[in-house]
Amino acid sequence: MQGLIHDDLLAVFLEERSAQALLEGLLPKILPPDVHTTFVVFEGKQDLEKQLVRKMRGWRVPDTCFVVLRDQDSGDCSVIKKRLQELCGEAKRPGALIRIACRELESWYLGDLAAVEQAFDLNGIAKKQGTKKFRNPDSLGSPSKELIVLTKHKYQKIAGSRTLGPLLSLDGQNQSVSFNIFLAGITRVLSSTCPPC
Repeated sequence: MQGLIHDDLLAVFLEERSAQALLEGLLPKILPPDVHTTFVVFEGKQDLEKQLVRKMRGWRVPDTCFVVLRDQDSGDCSVIKKRLQELCGEAKRPGALIRIACRELESWYLGDLAAVEQAFDLNGIAKKQGTKKFRNPDSLGSPSKELIVLTKHKYQKIAGSRTLGPLLSLDGQNQSVSFNIFLAGITRVLSSTCPPC
């Protein structure tokens, strides 16, 4: 199989529902309409690591490409990624795309303040993108708290992610490096061969 083609499946393994809410709005802007996406959502990162091997190993749908996405939080990105690679290898899915949101998914939103301004109908937020704080949102200690303050408590994790997903720009202007790396990974999955089940 050359990349994702018609009737193929993209299986996305996530640590939380807010990531699903985001990707349900974001992925249709990237994927061909005849590529189907299914989400396997866990109850946090520990649950993801505990059940990932069993869920992947038991997967029986042919022509599936696998993606694993989780937050970095306070962990070391390279250590987290290595651990997830080991788990995918143990599940016989060594070709799974593994991506880490640094530090939290909300960094991706803070990387596109024009989308935040539009999503929550707030004026003057987009112009803050050029400030030191928001030029590198992946380095913020608690992006979710920053986003709540910035939106005057309008941002709620799941509803906010659902609203922002379709609005995030895909043109490379997002200031979150981890968001751009995620997009590049999905683009690579689209153009490369997924390992057979």
